[in-house]
Amino acid sequence: MRTIDRSRLGSLMARERARFTAEHPKSLALWERAKASLLSGVPMNWMTKWAGGFPVFVAEASGARFLDVDGHGYVDLCLGDTGAMTGHSPTAAARAIAEQAARGITLMLPTEDAIWVGEELARRFGLPVWQFALTATDANRFAIRLARRLTGRPKILVFNWCYHGSVDETFITLERDGSMRPREGNLGPPVDPAVTTKVVEFNDVEGLERALAPGDVACVLAEPALTNIGIVLPEPGFHDALREATRRTGTMLVIDETHTICAGPGGYTRAFGLRPDLLTIGKPIASGVPAAAYGFTADVAAMLEPITSEREADTGGIGGTLAANALSLTAMRATLQHVLTDQAFEQMITLGVRFTVGVEGVIAELDLPWHVTRLGCRAEYLFQPDRPRNGAQAAARSDPELDAFMHLFALNRGILLTPFHNMALMSPATTADDVDRHTRVFAEAAQELLGR
Repeated sequence: MRTIDRSRLGSLMARERARFTAEHPKSLALWERAKASLLSGVPMNWMTKWAGGFPVFVAEASGARFLDVDGHGYVDLCLGDTGAMTGHSPTAAARAIAEQAARGITLMLPTEDAIWVGEELARRFGLPVWQFALTATDANRFAIRLARRLTGRPKILVFNWCYHGSVDETFITLERDGSMRPREGNLGPPVDPAVTTKVVEFNDVEGLERALAPGDVACVLAEPALTNIGIVLPEPGFHDALREATRRTGTMLVIDETHTICAGPGGYTRAFGLRPDLLTIGKPIASGVPAAAYGFTADVAAMLEPITSEREADTGGIGGTLAANALSLTAMRATLQHVLTDQAFEQMITLGVRFTVGVEGVIAELDLPWHVTRLGCRAEYLFQPDRPRNGAQAAARSDPELDAFMHLFALNRGILLTPFHNMALMSPATTADDVDRHTRVFAEAAQELLGR
């Protein structure tokens, strides 16, 4: 297999950065202006993570495309890192949001839309009882608190290099000797996460069994597949073993579908028959309006009813004044009813396959030591030859320099990938031409790296 000349990569990266700066003078000027009032020149710190040195400022977005302030148009395969998996401002959702905004936004009172969404989530995921939040992070926090209350146990368990939003307990990783430490970049953790959390490698059934054996874990919080360190799929039998071990040890199983909703209308849970006690989801289910949900089995709901009493309803660390607001519920109803439909997922997954086949063809033709992995309508390529079976393997073989080059090369040619990893996501508005355009750009980048 071919290797990449690092000096050539450095020269190409310098060229691409110069091109990006020259072609984005308005974005550069806005970024310089923003540094006077916004930390690092951005309204949220994740927006600094772009390979060009400063972010593109957006003028408008629609469907699977957006326009920047310098007049450049882009095929958006990032889609707000799943938050805009619906495409930007889908017509049905935008209309419903505008109509509801005129009728009322937040009331701390229920609307009929809440019932419709609860019924639809029950149909899709198989859990009959639901509550709503503003972010998947909040949904995960609330699920953890409820699991601790119901089990009387202090700890949770997560998988190494998982992603569950900004939940404090999940920013933990494994050292090579098996010890646990805070993840790099974990800012100001309230306590060492090793106090609250156990962490094992994904697909490690023996490690999972050992961690659950003492009986001190309230819940396992798990993505069905790792998604934020490149897609790492579960090995055959892993989820069956996870469910059996949690039940045997009296541990609750919380499945976080926020990224893996890409597997289908009911996420990985419905597609592969998972049986969680609780399920959390956020990001795309309201077409970009902040909204999330967390659901329970009937047994869990029956246990919760007596302890979520009227007296403690607003002091239990669960909920929030703006949670389940009328606008969010209207957006969720419109999204689930008209945008993220069964038919839409069929089209999106077909395009995910097309993306994967195209990238795999380039890799094979050029004999490159890379691979691409797909989960439903989401695909990611890793610049390593072997598919990792856990987060540690994926992290150890990462190539930040090559990642940055590929992102910037694509951006300079009108393709936006997710900056945190090499993820491409299909929306209902994405077309075969969009996918094929990426394949051509990917091939061009690979050929330049090889000096062709």
